Amino acid sequence: MDVIASGTVLGAKPTDSPDQVSAILGADFAENSLDDQSMWRDYGLVEFFWARASRDHPWEGHHFTLQVHRLAHRGGSIVNGAIRERYGRFDRRLGFEKLERLLAKRGVHMEDVPDSNAPAYTLHWQPVSQVSVTARPSQGRGRRRRGSERVRDVYAVSSTMSAEQVAWYRARYGHQKAQ
Repeated sequence: MDVIASGTVLGAKPTDSPDQVSAILGADFAENSLDDQSMWRDYGLVEFFWARASRDHPWEGHHFTLQVHRLAHRGGSIVNGAIRERYGRFDRRLGFEKLERLLAKRGVHMEDVPDSNAPAYTLHWQPVSQVSVTARPSQGRGRRRRGSERVRDVYAVSSTMSAEQVAWYRARYGHQKAQ
């Protein structure tokens, strides 16, 4: 909830440098790169991404993603120590409706956004923090509401989704119903 409300991970912004993020999340990460111009650090549940024009330029923060779906397979052991220290234990699943209800109690509301991956995934956006939430039907056995509608689990939480990107999604995929 704090990430969605603030647009940061324990205060680490998507635009922070690799050193700034590591000062907050610690040095326990896997560093990945496809070339000299892109890099991401995997802190278990959270990944931060950077880009640069060339080797001579500094890294510029691009975005972060909380890979919430990883909790289902690895449980709380996938959660970075700094995050676990702040928030304690994590369940294996996070229901989207529960998250949305808890956010609403804090005055933080999500907007549905049409997405190319519907109906398998749904996309939701918090305009103030510019954070998006992707949800999908629960993979948990027997996880259905009354009737045949499946419970949706949060798949990922990502920054930064701008109003321009949301407008593009709405123009491009608005004919599809966001669930």
